[in-house]
Amino acid sequence: MTEIVPVSGPELVTYADELAALLIETVEGGASVGFLAPLDRSTAASWWRERAAAVDAGHLQVWIARDGERVAGTIGLVKPALPNARHRAEVAKLMVCPSARGHGIGRALLAAAERSAADEGLSLLILDTETGSPAERLYRSAGWTECGSVPAYAGDPQSVLQPTTFYYKAVGPGARDRHNER
Repeated sequence: MTEIVPVSGPELVTYADELAALLIETVEGGASVGFLAPLDRSTAASWWRERAAAVDAGHLQVWIARDGERVAGTIGLVKPALPNARHRAEVAKLMVCPSARGHGIGRALLAAAERSAADEGLSLLILDTETGSPAERLYRSAGWTECGSVPAYAGDPQSVLQPTTFYYKAVGPGARDRHNER
């Protein structure tokens, strides 16, 4: 049974090595999550440990999917610091171990981030993903709305520039109506 749990800053440091392995596996699998291949374990683990302060400060939330004793997936919710953006957050680094894909873990992680955002009074979530990636099917089926693509936006793990598609989703009571008024 997979369990989705939020992690604190100290817990993020504890899970850094497992999350590094997940990040490396994701990059090696060709997913564009901001890193280039080859990604070494030390760099990946350091990146996760460096996020702990943001988690403790409340600027970042991280959840992990625990499948028995292993980390099977993760997702983050990044909150902007600017006063005019306190109603929204960005979903980041949704990753699921290739061996665990197809079992609803990505959807469960996404739902956990959406619920938390709504519970905190946020009304708008945004994210981006490589155009044509398998993640697009998940986002569309979970009710996310495509709002545009940018060609050559980010390099894939092999440094080849790829287009990126942006999505948004209104969350919380009445959020959809507020965000569809314009």
